[in-house]
Amino acid sequence: MQKTKTLLRILLLPFSIIYGIVVYIRNRLYDYNIFSSKSFRLPIISVGNITVGGTGKTPHVEYLTELLKDEFSIATLSRGYKRKSKGFQLVAEKSGSRMVGDEPLQIKTKNPDVTVAVDAKRVRGINKLRNTLENLDVVLLDDAYQHRKVNANLSILLINYNRPIYNDFILPTGNLREQALEKKRANIIIVTKAPYDLQPIQRRLMLSKIKPFPYQKVFFTTLEYGKPRPVFDLSDAINNNGEELWDDKLSVLSVTGIAEPKLFEKYISEYISKNIYSVNFADHRIFSSGDIEKIKKRFDSIDNDKKVILTTEKDAVRLRENRHLDYELKAKLYYIPIKVKFLNNRTDDFNKQIIEYVRKNKKHSFLYPQKD
Repeated sequence: MQKTKTLLRILLLPFSIIYGIVVYIRNRLYDYNIFSSKSFRLPIISVGNITVGGTGKTPHVEYLTELLKDEFSIATLSRGYKRKSKGFQLVAEKSGSRMVGDEPLQIKTKNPDVTVAVDAKRVRGINKLRNTLENLDVVLLDDAYQHRKVNANLSILLINYNRPIYNDFILPTGNLREQALEKKRANIIIVTKAPYDLQPIQRRLMLSKIKPFPYQKVFFTTLEYGKPRPVFDLSDAINNNGEELWDDKLSVLSVTGIAEPKLFEKYISEYISKNIYSVNFADHRIFSSGDIEKIKKRFDSIDNDKKVILTTEKDAVRLRENRHLDYELKAKLYYIPIKVKFLNNRTDDFNKQIIEYVRKNKKHSFLYPQKD
């Protein structure tokens, strides 16, 4: 298996070199202002990564949303990956994930009082938001590190602790969207999915390899898992009967459509049940009737009367609207909510930097109206 992977990497190497050259030239054209970036007179905070998937963008956008929404008028904007609709769309709680994307819908569901929008053309999206919200203070751009048509005033780069950029290679041989040197555009670097008990020596080793520039602040975060919650509100179903389900006799079928299911399964095996089985699909999977049948067969094959299906918060968004699920599966289906936790007692440092930045810059959009 390892030999096959090595051979495949060698075969893909020429394509990676060509892709890398194209990306490098594109970035230099933006750096030298041959390609122009649009600036706005209001705070634009970009959250993104260099690697393909698995860095935890959505939980970090949700963290920023929770941090800012009580004091400021905020909006989040993403492209709405894999949505079927086109152009600018405002996300409502009743929007389907196929029309707006699962991650924007997840953000809206958890923050119904916040404006959430999708648009592949971020400049147009920001202008639409400014026209829609008269007192807009700040826009959070989700997954926009490579979207250089917008000059984000504050750029946050996420790096997966378990898949660091210095051990990776450019697509398609590796998982990098652009060269690791492009970390230089970030104002803040967050190393995500770090161990909860991260030791100082591990932190120093990671920093020595990332080699941040003097103007960059580096933070470490981990994912904090909450108690399982039913995906469907079925008052007469077993999933609403309380804590008696969660003991060492329980069997769990883990069902995911995310980039990195191993961490999710690790949490289940360590904190919920050692009796764990899994069915994994590609990231952002729209579950078909065949997928649901596969899940059902795997679940039925588990020889235990006390069993449930656990899925991620993002997958729950898509499963809620799936018409192929029968009542039995719905009654057994739970999701585990997650949130971001800053390590090394750096929560206040991060919060202060973000809040002070928005307070300092938000008034410019009113004193000097943007002419488009």
